Amino acid sequence: MGLQNDKFDQFWAMNRKLMEYSTEDGGFRYVPFRIYQTTGERPFIQKLFRPVSAEGAVHTLGDLLKEMFPAAVPHEGEEKRLLVVIHGIEPLLETPLQWLSEHLSHPDNFLHICVVPAPSD
Repeated sequence: MGLQNDKFDQFWAMNRKLMEYSTEDGGFRYVPFRIYQTTGERPFIQKLFRPVSAEGAVHTLGDLLKEMFPAAVPHEGEEKRLLVVIHGIEPLLETPLQWLSEHLSHPDNFLHICVVPAPSD
């Protein structure tokens, strides 16, 4: 309601509680995301994904895509057929998922990722 009624202080007071995590956790438990696609049968993929592996390794955007939408990650030496876009930018696949979630999530705390065909020059 706070965001809808231009009461940003009220919105951030509640949202801050959702975005906080302890330093010993090393990040959020899960990153909610939605991958929008135009090339598949399903218009979107929506799940929860851990930003850190059970062994403590930081997951990246590339890790998320390899598991949820492998066609978006080109194999070595392969030409890029799909672009991965968040807020109009194409982030590096090596970008940590935790960082993306903290800085590029929408007010609903979801990371909205678009996968579109790469332009053919």
